[in-house]
Amino acid sequence: MTLSFGIVLHFLAQFVTAIRALTRKDREPASRAAWLLLVIAVPVIGVVAYFLVGEANIGRRTARRMTAARIALSEHRPAEAVAAPEIPEAFAPVFRRAGSVNGFAVAGGNAARLMPDETAAIDALVAEIDAARAHVHMLFYIWLEDRNGTRLLEAVERAAARGVTCRLLIDGVGSWRLARSPRWAGLRAKGVKTAITFRMLWLPLHVFLARADLRNHRKIAVIDGQAAFCGSQNCADPEFRPKARFAPWVDLMMRLEGPVVRQLQHLFAVDWMTHAREEIADLLDIDPAPVAGGFPAVAVGTGPNIDSHAVSDLFAMLLNGAAREAVITTPYFVPDETLKRAIVGAALRGVAVTLILPARVDSVFVARASRSYYLPLLNAGVRLAEYQPGLMHAKTMTIDGTAACIGSANMDRRSFELNYESNLYLVSEEVAGEIRARQMRYLSESRVVTRAEVVAWPWYRRAIYNLFATAGPLL
Repeated sequence: MTLSFGIVLHFLAQFVTAIRALTRKDREPASRAAWLLLVIAVPVIGVVAYFLVGEANIGRRTARRMTAARIALSEHRPAEAVAAPEIPEAFAPVFRRAGSVNGFAVAGGNAARLMPDETAAIDALVAEIDAARAHVHMLFYIWLEDRNGTRLLEAVERAAARGVTCRLLIDGVGSWRLARSPRWAGLRAKGVKTAITFRMLWLPLHVFLARADLRNHRKIAVIDGQAAFCGSQNCADPEFRPKARFAPWVDLMMRLEGPVVRQLQHLFAVDWMTHAREEIADLLDIDPAPVAGGFPAVAVGTGPNIDSHAVSDLFAMLLNGAAREAVITTPYFVPDETLKRAIVGAALRGVAVTLILPARVDSVFVARASRSYYLPLLNAGVRLAEYQPGLMHAKTMTIDGTAACIGSANMDRRSFELNYESNLYLVSEEVAGEIRARQMRYLSESRVVTRAEVVAWPWYRRAIYNLFATAGPLL
């Protein structure tokens, strides 16, 4: 009798879970099919797995606070631009789509300086903090107490000591060591304001409130509302001690001036007001002056409750605008069908597509899943290369040496649907050319993957790669 009741109860749980998976909004058919198969085919485990990681639920209280922050910030509009920036026709749809995500208008009059390397980026950020007069805002996914991370903490402490308002926001997963350290606890005593995004206090309780593995993956720093840094680099040494065997981690960071700085300030403010619960909307009244002869750009902040299709859409739309060349770097490559078709389609219509991935990846899942896409890409004519010296962590795309994207978003499903990401889209032959030059340096240090070697992979190796890729929609 007890056994029969347990079976009936389990079938009921499977039915309810299956209906929930079928009716969940903004989910791809492949994801629905994969979850239905898992729930039905794997008793108990499938149901438990669905409620653990099957939905991108950020929690009701967090969602309410984030919505309230957006409403409060929407009342602080930027000053009217003198003239709308000109965007080449091929990229106009990209920028219209980008502007729709956060309600930002494409801003002209921006200037950028690409940091020469990871150490130079930290040097520049420390110098900027040391020169700050009003406020320092920093949001980073990973912040370590290593050499670079400590240098930045010390710079922030110096700024706070001279009366600068410093706000530091870190992710509860990526920066868990710092979040639990005496150094972090002591920052408030030194006048630094701190907060943690998606902090998980107790897993058994947390799973009923929100998905446990959500992350704020953004990398943003804004100084006095006049200068900003964005890119792929975290507050850590390139040697990255927690995963030293993949080092060095190779990143790109960019210093920005101009109206787009206000957009990055807006993204920080939403996250700060959500997680620190401090009202700072008035800081958006600061309008950075346009730079004469500057380029047009727009910042895009995405997340599971902020246009979860935007990252993939924008990557694909950039590729669709390519006429001659597209160069892509990403550490994690598990594309959805939209992006995969865009890459293959660009190559088939004659665009010289180059995709640079790291040879060594710190994720077992991604390392195997990404290789399942090698053969169709190579068949379409994509030049595929694996970076050899370390973990190439830069997330970039350049199109025809004119348009570019740089930021925190990878070409994988986590960045598309689960992480909070920040990317910058711009049109500038000078800046896109600098990014492309860096991409070419990565290519010179990479090994080109040939179709012949991929075809020669043994059947069991292909099967393993395809199995991991099949699990992609579940995660």
